[in-house]
Amino acid sequence: MREYETTFIVQPEISDEGVQTLCDRLDAVLARSEATRLMVDDLGRRRLAYEIQNFQKGRYLTLMYLDRGAAVPEIERTLRLEDSVLRYLTIQVADQVADIEARKAEAAEIERVRAEKAAERAARDAEEALRAEAEEAERATAAAAEAERETAAEAEEVERETAAETEETEDAGFPSSEEVDEESDGDAEELPDSSDDEEKS
Repeated sequence: MREYETTFIVQPEISDEGVQTLCDRLDAVLARSEATRLMVDDLGRRRLAYEIQNFQKGRYLTLMYLDRGAAVPEIERTLRLEDSVLRYLTIQVADQVADIEARKAEAAEIERVRAEKAAERAARDAEEALRAEAEEAERATAAAAEAERETAAEAEEVERETAAETEETEDAGFPSSEEVDEESDGDAEELPDSSDDEEKS
């Protein structure tokens, strides 16, 4: 039984669910070919050495498996027909694996440890995202309070300027608007009645 590694690059915007669906399809190919799946190593998104199909980054994954050779062409055929796959390459890692069960156990342990690390990383990312949201909300609240204080200060300044202008007007001896209104009402009362003049004529 020989050990193979098939490394393939998928488009960077493909979701985790999409990647998992593709990996499940490859697992099914291995099962049909009676090959032994060892593990999938998700290397994450990386910059490509050169642009491929207008993509400058890609998500790298490596499928490790034991096989006598029949599964390799089927794996590569599946990847070739998958639109989200940019490139793939298969290499033979070991010509003969003597203890298959020991190799399977080793791969399972590596995959378990990496899954735990990935879960821890995801939890940290989620915690950091929540903390960033809280900090952003706090900054927004502080900015709103500062804007409110500035608005109140501007209103107080306008009120003070208006009061100062009123005092200057009174000190200069000009009548206030209330006094002008009262004088206008008095003048209106002293006007003669035009109807009486018409009767006298």
